[in-house]
Amino acid sequence: MDLNETNLQTLTEFLRKTLDPDPLVRRPAEKFLELVEGNQNYPVLLLTLLEKSQDNVIRVCAAVTFKNYIKRNWRIVEDEPNKISDVDRTTVKANIVNLMLRSPEQIQKQLSDGISIIGREDFPQKWPDLLTEMVTRFQSGDFHIINGVLRTAHSLFKRYRHEFKSNELWLEIKLVLDTFAAPLTELFKATIELCQTHAKDINALKVLFSSLTLITKLFYSLNFQDLPEFFEDNMETWMSNFHNLLTLDNKLLQTDDEEEAGLLEMLKSQICDNAALYAQKYDEEFQPYLPRFVTAIWNLLVSTGQEVKYDLLVSNAIQFLASVCERPHYKNLFEDQNTLTSICEKVIVPNMEFRSADEEAFEDNSEEYIRRDLEGSDIDTRRRAACDLVRGLCKFFEGPVTAIFSGYVNSMLAEYAKNPSMNWKHKDAAIYLVTSLASKAQTQKHGITQANELVNLTEFFVNHIITDLKSPNVNEFPVLKADAIKYVMIFRSQLPKDQLLQAVPLLMAHLQAESAVEHTYAAHALERLFTMRGPNNSTLITPLEMAPFTQDLLISLFKALSLPGSAENEYIMKAIMRSFSLLQEAIVPYIPTLIGELTQKLLIVSKNPSKPHFNHYLFESLCLSIRITCKANPATVGSFEESLFPVFTEILQNDVQEFVPYVFQVMSLLLEIHSSSIPSSYMALFPHLLQPALWERAGNIPPLVRLLQAYLEKGSSTIASSAADKIPGLLGVFQKLIASKANDHQGFYLLNSIIEHMPPESIMQFRKQIFILLFQRLQSSKTTKYIKSFLVFINLYCVKYGAIALQEIFDSIQPKMFGMVLEKVIIPEVQKVSGPVDKKICAVGITKILTECPAMMDTEYTKLWTPLLQALIGFFELPEDDSIPDDEHFIDIEDTPGYQTAFSQLAFAGKKEHDPIGETMGNPKILLAQSLHKLSTACPGRVPSMLTSSLNTEALQFLQGYLQAASVQLV
Repeated sequence: MDLNETNLQTLTEFLRKTLDPDPLVRRPAEKFLELVEGNQNYPVLLLTLLEKSQDNVIRVCAAVTFKNYIKRNWRIVEDEPNKISDVDRTTVKANIVNLMLRSPEQIQKQLSDGISIIGREDFPQKWPDLLTEMVTRFQSGDFHIINGVLRTAHSLFKRYRHEFKSNELWLEIKLVLDTFAAPLTELFKATIELCQTHAKDINALKVLFSSLTLITKLFYSLNFQDLPEFFEDNMETWMSNFHNLLTLDNKLLQTDDEEEAGLLEMLKSQICDNAALYAQKYDEEFQPYLPRFVTAIWNLLVSTGQEVKYDLLVSNAIQFLASVCERPHYKNLFEDQNTLTSICEKVIVPNMEFRSADEEAFEDNSEEYIRRDLEGSDIDTRRRAACDLVRGLCKFFEGPVTAIFSGYVNSMLAEYAKNPSMNWKHKDAAIYLVTSLASKAQTQKHGITQANELVNLTEFFVNHIITDLKSPNVNEFPVLKADAIKYVMIFRSQLPKDQLLQAVPLLMAHLQAESAVEHTYAAHALERLFTMRGPNNSTLITPLEMAPFTQDLLISLFKALSLPGSAENEYIMKAIMRSFSLLQEAIVPYIPTLIGELTQKLLIVSKNPSKPHFNHYLFESLCLSIRITCKANPATVGSFEESLFPVFTEILQNDVQEFVPYVFQVMSLLLEIHSSSIPSSYMALFPHLLQPALWERAGNIPPLVRLLQAYLEKGSSTIASSAADKIPGLLGVFQKLIASKANDHQGFYLLNSIIEHMPPESIMQFRKQIFILLFQRLQSSKTTKYIKSFLVFINLYCVKYGAIALQEIFDSIQPKMFGMVLEKVIIPEVQKVSGPVDKKICAVGITKILTECPAMMDTEYTKLWTPLLQALIGFFELPEDDSIPDDEHFIDIEDTPGYQTAFSQLAFAGKKEHDPIGETMGNPKILLAQSLHKLSTACPGRVPSMLTSSLNTEALQFLQGYLQAASVQLV
């Protein structure tokens, strides 16, 4: 694509069409852009457009398109083509910083993100001048430019907050500090001076305070990994200014908006974070400054209102106190009873109140409320911070704090009892207080695992929780009902089983509540109870105990999906999946109805998949239905295919990318259940599964390989007789996979199935070429993973076709190659093979080479016979060699490169590990002894003399043990 007016015009038209609400206009335009983005100059055209276009909408659209293009394509993935030419990469890096700084804020943000994506991959090695280019702009005096630099630096450096320590990271941070720390400090001081100069100019203050907020964020990122020497030397400058900013109150910067945090609140919130970081990590160095920060933050807390705009500030301020009170040497600051009472009264209790803003979220924005309350993304809420402070105080002052709060809890419950309909928020706060007091340690799997012994959880449950759950009107006081359900859920490991069983039918009743939060909590609580394990590792609640409720449970769960706002509620779908898993064959009578409901739901969501978790649990539920029903009666597999295939066909025809990998997994499950020949409906699909386009997406590869393995297992003779022309296509897939370091193991899975199941004559003509391809890859890029798979394959080939066939095919490629493979690959590397099935295949294969290959006894290969036997005995007796060469970046089997949709494994579509050797061979050590005995009988005297002359003593002792166990001897 040349950089000319015509192409700019075409690009403008297509970008405009991507904004069209009509999908018939929008989708073809998106497809066109997808098609041309691989061309040279495409990113440069986008940058030119966002700089020169007269239409602001097009400029913003070009900026967003550019950022997404960079996000998808900038990373260079091993084994995959480079999606952006080197010329374009250089041009983009040469121009983007300048362009970003000259652009209006809306575009600046997009380009800043683009720079940070490129920086993640290229900085500092491939983009060494990025920082100096940015730092020189601090001198410009133009705060629009300075803020652009700060914003970009923030998005570039914030990853230091969560990266694991490594030499590479330390070197990068050192480089950043050497270039950036001093100019940043000078800018910080200059900006504060300017704030004093322009204290009466609201417009100037807005820009300057934006800069200060970004500077304080950068301070946090640069100090997160360790305390840099520069910042330690300049701590007085930073900390005294931070303290002054915390106590600053400029009326001009206060906002009238009750919801949206203003610049002053955002700046103070970040300073609280910075102070908490220093208090936690660098307490010794921070000690001189701590008392004045505690005082300033305490004053801030007691003087800040309840409005939503202060939430982040208050929660960060409380988190600061929480991090301080947990440290042993700050204990003295909190020891006084009056201090504790004051903190409880003035900070904790007021911030645990359920405010009208929380009530609005509960009613009108249930998804966000649930995300905050259930999933722990409430990190920035007042309640969560107050909870953490309670936990922190309980570390050293559990007795006094529990006593102070018990008084509050009792008075709140008394207030509620006086007038429940008016005072229900008092009970809500009381439950929240009890929960935060009682919770010492918590996990996602078990709920609260360690509780405060001073709080009687069972008594509180009986007196205050069960009453709300038993209330006949499930729609009355929905917040209290949700609180009660949540109490059962989080204290499930602490409450006795009979109380949990008592709660099950009550929770089921709440599945019909109108409140989305309430019925979602009920589904989630049931799902968590059903996963609990009893003493013998079976489920705590048994199918038998659930028998009286089975029908009602299934009806209630499916009805809950039709409640407003819950059509795609992931918690309900997960509860359905978990119920199926718990109830097992008890669901069989209901399957015809259930499968109809699930299929209908699948048809609807496949039109526009938007909830990945919901969709995942939906497919898991389908797999469970199939597994449970077909386990009882395998013949029912046909009725599942009748129900599901029409929807599956539609998904595959419309190429619903999110669902295609799931469909392949469910089809594999169905096909694996068939006991006889492969149905014609599957054979009609077979040619389509070999189309190259399907294999381009990383997420399709594991399920497609598994599906092809199922085809080979169930229909190899059908493929050989009626689809023989497709065998080259099948081998083409293997060839593509074997060339990739990320997917070569999948290529071997496929190849092993071909060798194991296909009639030998059908692949005779391709065998030599297969081996040649494997050797080419072995020579071009040898990895540990590849060698392990290669060893399993050649031994499987030996087991299937015999040792003579293996030796002959190697030597037909190149004379004496069989000996080279034994010497250079099998003998030195076999110790790396892991997994019981793979080890068994290798043991049986090597035994066959030793005892069923005449060339090993009568040619120059004979010198390798004892080393090979020595390697096999070591394979049996020595620990597995899991070392990886230093220069090898070991790609684990689960690693998925790039930004593509990752493959989501369905747990309930799981494939049983297949053992191609089966039980017939028995113990490989006994097999070795028996095979050696047989060999020695055929050529008396040879085997013992070879053993005594060159096998080491220890190996010989082990071998004697195998011979004794097999009751045989060598002659």
